[in-house]
Amino acid sequence: MKAFDFVEMRIPAKAEYVGVVRLTVSGIASRMGFSYDDIEDLKIAISEAITNTVEHAYNDKVIGEVHIGFGIYDNRLEIIVSDHGESFKFEDIKEKIGPYESLESIMTLREGGFGLFLIDALMDKVEINNDYGVLVLMTKYKNETEVDDDGNEISATSVSLD
Repeated sequence: MKAFDFVEMRIPAKAEYVGVVRLTVSGIASRMGFSYDDIEDLKIAISEAITNTVEHAYNDKVIGEVHIGFGIYDNRLEIIVSDHGESFKFEDIKEKIGPYESLESIMTLREGGFGLFLIDALMDKVEINNDYGVLVLMTKYKNETEVDDDGNEISATSVSLD
């Protein structure tokens, strides 16, 4: 039995499709039980990753594809956004990528890096590979507890809707 579910999407590298992926990640994360704030973070991070691809991966004469994969685990959501790629095996991709370590390594990417800084701030873990195109693996862990308005820790199971 598989330890996770995997959902894969391919969209044209056009700005008008970013909203489609935002809706998809919102639906997946909501189904998994992520908080509202975490879902918003996921939507911003995936928008940044796809927008970088739309703006930088292909020239004006070529409309390429953006490949998005969602690894759905019990405790986390892993998202791969790639350009210039073919359909990928999630486990194989994870073995070939690693975290970025410095400003210099980010600045060598075509995107220039600012979007990756934002993604890194919103996600729990970010790994990249730019051997062929750019591949970004983003991980967001599901928090079992949240903080209420008074700063007290609450769990999702103790919230009353009364």
